[in-house]
Order: sequence, then C-alpha cells, then structure tokens
Amino acid sequence: MFNQNEKDAIYKVIENRRDVRSFLSKPIPESVLQRILEAGHHGPSVGFMQPWNFIIITSDKIKERLAWATDKERRALAIHYENERQQKFLNLKIEGIKEAPITICVTCDPTRGGSHVLGRNSIPETDVLSTACAIQNMWLASCAEGLAMGWVSFYKKNDVRDILDIPPHIDPIALMSLGYTDQYPDKPILESSGWEKRRALENLIYYNRWDNQTKE
Repeated sequence: MFNQNEKDAIYKVIENRRDVRSFLSKPIPESVLQRILEAGHHGPSVGFMQPWNFIIITSDKIKERLAWATDKERRALAIHYENERQQKFLNLKIEGIKEAPITICVTCDPTRGGSHVLGRNSIPETDVLSTACAIQNMWLASCAEGLAMGWVSFYKKNDVRDILDIPPHIDPIALMSLGYTDQYPDKPILESSGWEKRRALENLIYYNRWDNQTKE
C-alpha cells in the first residue's frame, strides 16, 4: 500500500514531532491551515461520532485573554512543586499562545450523535479519546508541513468557555498554538529541561496479562 520512502516519511514525522513554545509571526497560508484541519477531521472516532470542532483564533485581543487564563493557572499549579522543580515549572514557556499567528481551540461535543453512539454507550470517555486522535493527526500534519504546534494545557475550562463563548456542555479539550519557528527542539522540551526522561519501551510491554514481561 505504501512504498518504503512513504513508510520512512511517516515514521520520521512521528519521531520528530515536538511540542513547541516559540513561534515566528510569519503568516500561515490558508491552504496549509486547511490541510491541517482536514487531517484532524480525518482522525478516527468511536462510532464515527466526530465530536470535534475547531475554533480558529487570530485575534490578538482574544489571544491576550487566553494567555491571561493560562498564566493564571500556571501560577496556581506552581504551589504543587517545591524548590528546583517549582522553578523549572515556572520557567516553562507559555508565551507562544501570544506569539503564534493562530491558536486552535479543539473542542469535544459529548452529545453529538445523540444518546446512543456505538462504543460511547459502554465507555463514555471515547468522545474525548476520539478528539485526542484528531489532535494527534493535526500535530503530525503540522510537522510534515514544516510548522510547529504547541499544546497549551494550563487553563480552567470555564475561563476558556467564557472567552470563546463556548456553550456549557462543550468541552474545550485543547488550545493548540500553530506557527513557524526557528527553535524546533531535537528532544521534547520536558526531556531536555530535565523534567522527565523517556521511559524504556521494553519496560512498558506486557504479554497476555498485566506485569508479565515474559513471552509465553
């Protein structure tokens, strides 16, 4: 189905995608943005519910309000850490939400498809998991397009609902900053900053039952 060059390209994008915090003001061509949104919209969804919406934010005024909401939450979260770890947390850069030419709020509608959606009846959180698949597709597409994307995860959902006029039942899953950058990291930022290390894959694989690492 795919030749070797195509397969190599897919794995290259997966391995090189990064969460980016620094952006240039260079505008994003509309055609490129559309391809990234199409990639998200082609993400898999349980019961084909397609629970996502994409709010494209270009207004500097709205970005400033979102930056306020994220910085407020970052400072509130800092009390959970002490000493050097607290300082590392506070040093994490979140100004990208103001720098990037576009921020995309990806939302999840838990009512889409009605009260009976295949799969969601048994596992309700499949709507959020499906939305996460759309986000991952967008992230990989952005990397392939030579763009950077950063997931802003510090905010109170009701703050974002108020700022973007999102209805109460809609879940704002992610704020994704999108733009070009001249600081694309070789490693994940939290790894290079010493916050966490990548775990060894072999320690995360079990066979047939939990905590069994012996092939049977």
